[in-house]
Parts: sequence; structure tokens; C-alpha cells
Amino acid sequence: MRRQPVEGPMRRWQDWRWVLDAVVDNDPAWGTAPRALADEGEVQRWLHPGFDVELFRDDAEGYFLNVTTESPCWFVMYRMEQHAAWPDAPMPVPCKVSLSYHDAGRWLDAQELVEQVPAPPDAVAWLQAFVDAHHVIEPKRRQRPQSFMALTDRFGNPASISTEKRRGGGGHG
Repeated sequence: MRRQPVEGPMRRWQDWRWVLDAVVDNDPAWGTAPRALADEGEVQRWLHPGFDVELFRDDAEGYFLNVTTESPCWFVMYRMEQHAAWPDAPMPVPCKVSLSYHDAGRWLDAQELVEQVPAPPDAVAWLQAFVDAHHVIEPKRRQRPQSFMALTDRFGNPASISTEKRRGGGGHG
């Protein structure tokens, strides 16, 4: 994550903001605690290590949607939290990392903070190989016109409609 100064009229309300800087390959030697990578005055970079990205067969459609765009990307869901590493104000703490459009959509629907950065060619190649092996395009099925559907009552029992007058039982006249 990168803390950077806000430019332009927005600076009236906020001096700086956090943005997703990059997703990098994990090195177990980094551990799992966030740590400052660089402090260049107004710009700071923080590393949040320890995330594994798994691909699941039942989400092949979400990966397919990502890998077939012009710019496949990483999605990172994070929350703003008080943290001992940054005691002055809340800092972004990544919670999940994914390559699935479906994951990102679910997170956004749940009002989570989500950012994206372009995925590097090696991650895109890995994702493409997975999609090639596991994604099956569902054939489009022709939907039957509603007028040909069988009639049922609200309980699912067969129903019928008649245009004939009822005979007997009414005795008017």
C-alpha cells in the first residue's frame, strides 16, 4: 500500500490518501506483519505480506472474466484499521487477494473497500492456464415462449382455462 499526498482541490479536506501500489510474490522470510518499505517524505510504501492466492474450479467463470479483459488485474479487499505500525491514523490492512471478478463483485456488494492493480504477465499466464483447463462455456439454451408453458395453480397442480359458459348450477331466470 502507498500513502501519497492528495493533489488539487481535494487537498482542502485531506492531505494524503492510501492507494494499492502493487501485488508482489510472497517471500516467507517477510513473515506476516506489515512493515514500512520506504519513507520518502510525503510518500510511504508499506508491505503487507503473507497472502496466498488459490484458484478454485467452481470460480473458473470469474477468472475467465478477468483474463479475457484488456488488462487482467489483482483485486485486493482491505479495511481501514488502527494498527501499531501506524498509530497516528487508520491504515489500510489488506484482508484478501484474488484474481476473480466474482470475488471482487461480492466484496463490493458487501460494501468492502476493493482496489485493483494490473497483474504481471507471469500471473496472467498462470491464470490463463487454469482457465483453459477448467472453464467450460455453458451453451445458451433457447428459452421456451411463456405461451407454451404448462399451466399450474399456485400449488404446482395442473390447471386449465375454458372459454365455455358453465352449465347448470346457477338457476337464474
